[in-house]
Formats: sequence, C-alpha cells, structure tokens
Amino acid sequence: MKLYQLLAKQALPISKKEAWAFLSDPANLKVITPEEMGFHILSGADRPMFPGQIIQYKVSPFFGFTTKWVTEITHVDKEHYFVDEQRFGPYALWHHKHFIKVIDQGVLMEDIIDYKIPFGMLGQLAHPLVVRKQLLTIFRYREQKLEELFGRIDSIPTELNLNSF
Repeated sequence: MKLYQLLAKQALPISKKEAWAFLSDPANLKVITPEEMGFHILSGADRPMFPGQIIQYKVSPFFGFTTKWVTEITHVDKEHYFVDEQRFGPYALWHHKHFIKVIDQGVLMEDIIDYKIPFGMLGQLAHPLVVRKQLLTIFRYREQKLEELFGRIDSIPTELNLNSF
C-alpha cells in the first residue's frame, strides 16, 4: 500500500496568536472547506483544542457519498503546532501536522499530511483520478479563503505539493 504526502505552505500577514486562534478552533474548518464537501461538525468542537480531543464530522468527499470522519487531536504545542489523526473515516491512514512559524512579515503555516488510500490496488488507481485532484482542490480553496480573510505576503510564494512513497 502506497503512502502519500501532501505538503502545503502559506504565508499570512498576521500574528502567531491570530493564526493560532483561527487554526486551533475546529469550527473554522468549515470556513476553509469547499461548500460542495458538505462538511458539518457533529460533536467535539465545543472546547479549546487539547490532546485527546475527539471531533466528529460529516463530509461528502465526492458526489453521492457521505461519511462520518472522526479525528483525534493527538499533540498540541500552543501557538506552535498540533496534530490530528483520523480514527474513522474515508482514509486507511490520515496523519495531519499543522505548524505555525513566525516570519518577518507575519507567519508561515505549514501542513504535512501523510495518508493512505483504502481498497488496495483499486484505491491506488482512484488516487490520481479522484483523491489527488480533490485534495489539491481543497487546499487551493483553503489558500484562497485564508487570503480573503487575512491577506497575503506577496514576497513568499505559496507551496502545494503531493508526493507518493
């Protein structure tokens, strides 16, 4: 089974405290997720982020298919990083690290997602046709929404890469 990795970097002209306040609030995930994903938080987002927090979502990863997605916040270092891991959902593995680093003009947000697709060879065939395309669309949408909310730093280009191992 292949392991895939998505790397996204985006610079925003805001403080670390502002970035943390937005990113560590699970309710804001709906703000930066495309409407067509049918994303809704079912439970677990009613408190500030903490290790061990379980958050349940409903999501429609593609037309005609809706599933529950359960994640656990496994690591939190306030204003520096947090990690969420899928406990139940559409992936065979989902491990998402969120980093916030101070830079001269604001912050650099870096996401590293390691994931595996279910269904063996069938899943691997679907990856370039459906999953890869969808993840890139979601992260491009997120980039656009964050720029609308907070602005952008023109001197630092956004990065979005997807690799397999």
